[in-house]
Amino acid sequence: MNLIVLDMAGTTVADDGLVERAFTAAAERLGEDPATMIDHVRATMGESKISVFRHLLGGDEARAQQANLAFEEAYGELVSDGLIAPLPGAAETVAALREQGRTVVLTTGFARVTQDAILDALGWRDLADLTLCPADAGGRGRPYPDMVLAALLRTGAVDDVRRTVVAGDTSYDMLTGARSGAGIVAGVLTGAHDRPALTRHGATHVLASVAELPAAIREYES
Repeated sequence: MNLIVLDMAGTTVADDGLVERAFTAAAERLGEDPATMIDHVRATMGESKISVFRHLLGGDEARAQQANLAFEEAYGELVSDGLIAPLPGAAETVAALREQGRTVVLTTGFARVTQDAILDALGWRDLADLTLCPADAGGRGRPYPDMVLAALLRTGAVDDVRRTVVAGDTSYDMLTGARSGAGIVAGVLTGAHDRPALTRHGATHVLASVAELPAAIREYES
């Protein structure tokens, strides 16, 4: 299992409701009622944010792009205010996996500008081998398998997709991993969705946190 594809918010990065706060701010800036949107936002945690806005705004592309920009600005402001932190053991887990000779890729449903803001705030620019957002994989984010497959193609870390590990905290992360053909699809309980939701959408493992991932991989390989 030489290619490890990890989600960021909720998996390696503590979210603490920042996504919902940014969606609320974006909706208010556009004159929309966030109360009518929040259930869908929660259900689709992990999905590309522009896709969420397209659905919420009835396919109005211009309006969706405007909303997405407002969301990214609001989330960036929260990051700048210091309201973001690594989950316990996340950085150490990535470092340990890389020391074992495994390639680690961090992925997100955010735009590149927001992903970079998070990486800079945490000092994580050099933590992983590669970072990817939906635009880096042709524009389709989760639940499509594109970012996982882009990670494989860009790194060349494995010759069989079944030697890939995908880990995340949402149902969409699990769908992405299952659809990509990854050998391990690990759900973690530090983010948006619970054990039944993760299992129902394709998790092969459910872990308390990403810190348990190295042990799960070793057990799988033994």
